Amino acid sequence: MPELPEVETVRAGLEQALRGARIRCVEMHRTSLRFPLPEDFAAYLEGERLNAFRRRGKYLLIELENKGLLLAHLGMSGRFTVLPPELPPEQGGWSRTRHDHIIFHMQGGTRLVYTDPRRFGLMDLIRDGNWREHRLLASMGIEPLGNAMNGAFLARAAQNRRMPLKSFLLDQRIIAGLGNIYVCEALYRARLSPRRMAHTLGQGARPGLRAERLARAITQVLREAIAAGGSSLRDYAQSNGELGYFQHAFTVYGREGEPCRTKGCKARIAKITQSGRSSFFCPHCQR
Repeated sequence: MPELPEVETVRAGLEQALRGARIRCVEMHRTSLRFPLPEDFAAYLEGERLNAFRRRGKYLLIELENKGLLLAHLGMSGRFTVLPPELPPEQGGWSRTRHDHIIFHMQGGTRLVYTDPRRFGLMDLIRDGNWREHRLLASMGIEPLGNAMNGAFLARAAQNRRMPLKSFLLDQRIIAGLGNIYVCEALYRARLSPRRMAHTLGQGARPGLRAERLARAITQVLREAIAAGGSSLRDYAQSNGELGYFQHAFTVYGREGEPCRTKGCKARIAKITQSGRSSFFCPHCQR
């Protein structure tokens, strides 16, 4: 599933390509994705200008000129692709595949294509513009790249949480947008085991030190991943069709059995399953 860096990369790409564009029409080849689309989805968006592109956690929020916002989530395999005006298919141009479910045709000929082989993404209309109260967004936690992310917040939020640290960090009600890949990478950088109990973050001889290390690691790994265009593992690609390349910088994720990259460490990366998800870590460096 695309995580925060991938969604942020898509957001930035869409804003660069489509900010100020006006929708001529919406071509729908499905009436539902994960959930049914609003019955008037195409008609509602016709003629609207795309004013701005935002992100909340792993959700995209596209601000419309007059009618609120378009909410989108990429799900497991969703992808937005911006296609410039070009030749028709019979002359070698782009042609639709069976997984291209929604096509936004812009005035001027540019197209925004939503592709989703597993159909686990979603779209909705926020007609009143009050996205903070939307049923999918209202209970979300802080943004990990915002000013609220720091050691004090993590220690405070974790102090009564008797659950593995990995599960704590993946709870979208606490921190919005963190996913399995980047939590594994951040925990390695912070030298904290995914099995450590969350409530111990603020404990120890130097209270708050672990939490500060973790807050810095989360911010650093997310910013580096965004700079790399995200991680392309299966279906993810940027809005211009290019692949991200942060997967080449993974230190633990997907590296089960390979040597730890910490200088002097002779351990190998281990893999365990936590709440149905794979956790990768160094059993020697991470405590």
